[in-house]
Amino acid sequence: MQTPINAFKQALQNKQAQIGLWLGLANPYTTEICAGAGFDWLLIDGEHAPNDINSILAQLQVIAGYPGSHPIARVPMGHGHVGEALIKQYLDIGAQTLLVPMVDTPEQAAALVRATRYPQNDGKGGIRGMAGARASRWGRYPNYAHEANAQICLLVQAETRNALDNLDAIAATEGVDGVFIGPADLSASLGHVANPGHPEVQAAIEDAIQRIVKAGKAAGILTTDEAQARRYLELGATFVAVGLDTNLLVRATSTLAAKFKTGAAPAPASKTY
Repeated sequence: MQTPINAFKQALQNKQAQIGLWLGLANPYTTEICAGAGFDWLLIDGEHAPNDINSILAQLQVIAGYPGSHPIARVPMGHGHVGEALIKQYLDIGAQTLLVPMVDTPEQAAALVRATRYPQNDGKGGIRGMAGARASRWGRYPNYAHEANAQICLLVQAETRNALDNLDAIAATEGVDGVFIGPADLSASLGHVANPGHPEVQAAIEDAIQRIVKAGKAAGILTTDEAQARRYLELGATFVAVGLDTNLLVRATSTLAAKFKTGAAPAPASKTY
């Protein structure tokens, strides 16, 4: 059996726009509902959602039944020994594409590349520990240790002023496949807390997307605003999440209750996360 090809990584390399959905409900049942919707990718959030290795594994197994949707797993952190250990575990349970938050420097990006790669016989590669885990189907992919590195897709998040200052170098890091702009944390870093729609933040986001694309890497972002999403796609963003399962549920339930009950909580305004 051959190690599976990472179709999402191929799509990014071919500059094919990939539309995604954020999964924060941390439940394989709701994940399966979302997996059947037809999104190109689904982000299983381990940073701001109550996910652990077991719940992420269950969701990876569910999404595997819907080959048209590619799972991306976001680790809660990527730096230091704890981050390296989490990355190893996420890869061992079968995630081929990782999103890593709060990457501010090219040195951090390079360290993440090493953490996601196996060492190779030529002395190159990374520091990922060797194990016959689910990723290799417990050894049933006989060449996994030699083929896995090429199929790993590493996406790093630039979401601070420092990251923007270092963006060109981060994007140029070999082994980084894409850079994701985090609007919420970026807005806070730029002095506009909880206001990612501020003109200064939006100008920074548009400039960042163009710089990432110029570097030859995939640019990504999350927004629940349709006009913003289409604007980012026009600028060349390749992987764009256009909604969150939690937000969809909040808005739908609030709207439905308001139709029948006086004083029901209004549906919250759509916002960028």
